[in-house]
Amino acid sequence: MKVVIIEDEKPAVDKLQNALGKCDHGIQVIAVLMSIHETVAWFKENAMPDLLFMDIELSDGLSFEIFDKTNITCPIIFTTAYDDYWQEAFEHNGIDYLLKPIRQEKLATALAKYGALKKYFAQNLQQLLLSQGSPGNGLKKRFLVKRGVDYISIKIEDIAYFYATHKVVCLVDTKGNKFILEQSLSDLESQIDPVAFYRVNRKYLVHINAIKKIKSYPKSKIQLEVDPPVTEEIIISQENVSSFKDWMAQ
Repeated sequence: MKVVIIEDEKPAVDKLQNALGKCDHGIQVIAVLMSIHETVAWFKENAMPDLLFMDIELSDGLSFEIFDKTNITCPIIFTTAYDDYWQEAFEHNGIDYLLKPIRQEKLATALAKYGALKKYFAQNLQQLLLSQGSPGNGLKKRFLVKRGVDYISIKIEDIAYFYATHKVVCLVDTKGNKFILEQSLSDLESQIDPVAFYRVNRKYLVHINAIKKIKSYPKSKIQLEVDPPVTEEIIISQENVSSFKDWMAQ
C-alpha cells in the first residue's frame, strides 16, 4: 500500500512512520510533504497514492486549501492536534480523524477501516457501475460519483448543476453536496437531457429546477440565482439570452 504523509513537523512524521511500520510492514511511504505549496506541486507530477495521511494546520495555511488547487481522489486519514475541523475533514475524502498524539490502537483501527472499505467496494464496483444505466435515448439516468472510498449513485433529477473551476468539473446535487467528475462540461452536455439542462456559460451547466430567479443585467445580459446558491454571479451573455429564453419557455 503506497502512502503519502502531509505533515510539517519532523518529530510527528517520524512517530507516524514508526507507528505505520508496527501496523503493517507492507506499507510504503512514498512521499513526505510539509506544506500546501509542496503538496500541490507533488500531486501535479505524481500518481495518486492508495492512502493519504494529512495534518490540517500546516506552516502555510490549512491543508483544506490543497483541495482548491489540485484534485485529490484517494481516501484520507486526517491527523491533527485539534478537534475543530472534523466536519470539514469528512467533506474532503476523509475516512478517519485521528487526534495527536496518535495512539497505536487508533491508527490500527483506521487502517482496518480503510482495508474493509477497499475490499467491500472492490467487490461491489461492477454492480455499482451497472447501476448507472442509460435510458433508451442514450441519455444518462444517473451518475456514479466517488467520495473517499465510497461510490454514490446520484439520479439525474437530484442534480442541481455542474460547474467548472480550476480545470476541475464538479457535480452539485440539490442538497448542496459537491462531487468531482472526470468529464468536461462539453462531454456532460452530450450525456444529459437538453430539455432539463442548459449550458448558461462556459462555467455552468444548470438544471431548470435549480433556477430560482432570473434578473436583468447591464448590456442586455441576464443574471441567474440558483439553489443551492453560489458565491459568484452567473451571467448569460447577450448572444445567448434569446436561446435561454426559448429553452425556459419550452
